[in-house]
Amino acid sequence: MPVVLKTGMRSVTNSLTAVLFTVVAAAQQPLSVLPYTPSLDLNSLNRSVQPCENFYQFACGNWIRNNPIPADQPRWDVYGKLTFENQLYLWSLLLEAGNKPSGRTPNEQKIGDMFASCMDEAAVTAAAAKPVQPLLDNIAALKSVNDLPVLLARLHLGLSGDSMLFDFGANQDFSDSSRVIAFASAGGLGLPDRDYYTKDDAKSVEIRQKYVAHIAHLLHLSGDTDAAAQAGAQAILRLETAHAKATLTRVEQRDPYKLLHRMSAAELRSLTPSFNWDAYFRALGQQPGKVINVTQPAFFTELDKQLKTASLGDLKTYLRWHALHAKAATLSPAFVDADFDFYSKTLRGTPSIRPRWKRCVQIVDRLMGEALGEVFVSKTFTPETRARTVAMTQGIEDAMKQEIDALDWMSPATKKQAFAKLRGIANKVGYPEKWRDYSKLEIRQGDYYGNVERAVEFESRRQLAKIGKPVDRSEWDMSPPTVNAYYNPQMNDINFPAGVLQPPLFDPKMDDAPNFGNTGATIGHELTHGFDDEGRQFDAKGNLKDWWTKQDAAEFEKRAQCVVDQYAQYTIVDDIKINSKLTLGEDVADLGGQLLAYIAWKAANKGKSLTPVDGFTPDQRFFIGMAQWACGSDRPENLRVSALTNPHSPNEYRINGVVANMPQFQEAFSCKLGQPMVREKACKVW
Repeated sequence: MPVVLKTGMRSVTNSLTAVLFTVVAAAQQPLSVLPYTPSLDLNSLNRSVQPCENFYQFACGNWIRNNPIPADQPRWDVYGKLTFENQLYLWSLLLEAGNKPSGRTPNEQKIGDMFASCMDEAAVTAAAAKPVQPLLDNIAALKSVNDLPVLLARLHLGLSGDSMLFDFGANQDFSDSSRVIAFASAGGLGLPDRDYYTKDDAKSVEIRQKYVAHIAHLLHLSGDTDAAAQAGAQAILRLETAHAKATLTRVEQRDPYKLLHRMSAAELRSLTPSFNWDAYFRALGQQPGKVINVTQPAFFTELDKQLKTASLGDLKTYLRWHALHAKAATLSPAFVDADFDFYSKTLRGTPSIRPRWKRCVQIVDRLMGEALGEVFVSKTFTPETRARTVAMTQGIEDAMKQEIDALDWMSPATKKQAFAKLRGIANKVGYPEKWRDYSKLEIRQGDYYGNVERAVEFESRRQLAKIGKPVDRSEWDMSPPTVNAYYNPQMNDINFPAGVLQPPLFDPKMDDAPNFGNTGATIGHELTHGFDDEGRQFDAKGNLKDWWTKQDAAEFEKRAQCVVDQYAQYTIVDDIKINSKLTLGEDVADLGGQLLAYIAWKAANKGKSLTPVDGFTPDQRFFIGMAQWACGSDRPENLRVSALTNPHSPNEYRINGVVANMPQFQEAFSCKLGQPMVREKACKVW
C-alpha cells in the first residue's frame, strides 16, 4: 500500500528541514546526513493562483518566493538545491577521506589528497602563475606552423574544458555502434556558442567587446604589455570568428546525418594539408585507425585556411589565451577572479564566486567521479530505492509499448522496429556495475595544479585508448552523485544516477502519486528521447539507421511540428522567444514522459482505493509532484545564454506547456476550454 503522511507530520518535517537548510546554507558547513524534503511540498504552493490559469505558479510560487537565487548561482531550482545538499555531504566525505589517520584505500587517498590540495588556497596563491609557465614557454618556443601539431597534441592531452582549435577524441561509430572510432570535431571557441560571434544585435556586440577586454586582461596577467594584450585579444577574436562562421548551428547539429562524414586518414590529410596529422597522432600516442568521423568538414577547411594565412604570432597568442583559460581555475585568485568575472558575472549575471569548497568538491567529482561516487552510493543509496526505481522504469516501458501499439498513424512495419528498440533499452540505475580503475592516476599531497593536470591527462588517454576497440556498454557518462539523468541514443540506454534518486525528486517516504509525477516523468522523459526527433534516427543497437517508412516519418514530423509551433510562442526573456527547433527533443520528451508516467502510475495502482490527501485528489497530487521538480528561477543574463545554448525550455514552460496538452490534467483540476492551461488544439506525439 502507498505510504501516506499525515498533514501535521509533514508540516513539522518541512519546518525542521527549512530551518536546517537555512542554517547550513548560511554557515556553509559539511553535512554528515542529507536533509529531507518531501516530493510534494505544500509549503511551495501559491494558492492565490488558480491551477488552470498558471499551474507552474500555483505549484511553485511560494518555493520561488522563499528560495531566492544565491549570490554564487546563475539560477536556483529544486535540482540546484539538491545538488547543493549533495555537495555539502560530499564535502564531509572528502574531509573524512583526507583526514583518516590510517588504513585509507587507494581511492580514499586520491580523492582526499586531491580535495585537500585544492582547498590549500594559500599554497595556490603563493604559486601565482608559476605552474602554468612551462606550458606558456612551450607555446612561446613554437618556431613555425609545421611544429604546431606536436605542441597541440600535448595541449589537447592536458587541457580540460577547452578544445583549442579543434576537438579530437573517441566515440561510437554512427554506422556501427559496436565499435569506437576516432572523431575530429569543430571547437576552439571561447564564447559559449558560434552565434555570439555572428549576431549583430546590441547585446551581442557588447558581449564581444567585454570578451576582448577579458582576453586582454588574462594576457596582461601572464606578462603582456597593455598594448600587446589588446592587439592579441583582437587577433584572437578574428580567428575565433572565422571558426565560428564555419561551425554548424546547434539546430543543425541535432541532425546526426550532418555530423556523419567518415574518412580515411589520407582523406583527412587532404582536407587539411597545412596540418601534419601524422605528427599529431605520434605525439598523441594514438593512431586514428582506418576510419575517422570528421563531423564538420567545412570547419576543417576553414581551419586549414587560417593555418595558411594567420601569422605565427597570432596563433601563439591564441594558444596562450586558451591555455590560460583552461588553467585559470587551478591558478592564483587573480586568474580565478578574472575568469569568474567574465564567464559568470558578465555572461550569466552571477554576483559572487562560489566558495572554494564547492569548487573543490566539483573538481574531484568531475575528475574522479566514480571514486567519489562509490563512497557516496554506499552511504546514501539503498537497494530498496534501486528496486523501486527499476520497477517504476519497467512500468513506464510497458506504458510506452501500449502507446506505440495503439498509434493509428504508425504502420506495423515501423511499430515492429520501435518495439525492438524499446526491448533493447538498457536501464542503468544508481551506479555502474563495474567501477572505474584509477590505480594508474597519481595524486600528490600539496600539488593541486599537477593533480588536475595528471587527472585530465589520465582521462584523455583513457578515452583515446578506446579507439579501435569494442564499445563498453557498461560505462556511464555521469558520476553517481550527479543530480541529473540522460538517454544515450548510440548506447540505447537510460541512466539515473543515485544523486537524482534522492528526496525531493524521489521520496521513499511518499506514496506513488508524487513519485510517479516527479521521478516517473523523468524516466518517461529519458525513455521518450529514444523516439524524439533525434533519437528516433538510431535503431535498437544504436546505429544511425532509418527504420521508418516515409509516411510514418512524415506523420511524426507533423505531430512534432505542433510542439515546435506551440513553444515558439513562449518568451524566454525580454523579446527573445524559445528557439523551439533547438528545444524540440526536450519538449517532446517532457510531453511524452509525463503521459507515460501517468499511464504507468494508473496501472501500478489499478484496483487500489486511493483517497485525497491534504485536500488534493490522487490525480492532483500526481501533477503537483510533477510540477515541483521544476520550481526555480533564473537571472535574466543566464536566460539570454540559455536562449542560444540550452536545448531545454525554461522550467515554467516545461510544466505549463505540457499540462496544457493533457486532458488528464484538465480533468483533475476541472479546467475549461478558454483557460490558459487548456490548448484548443492539443499536441500529442506519443
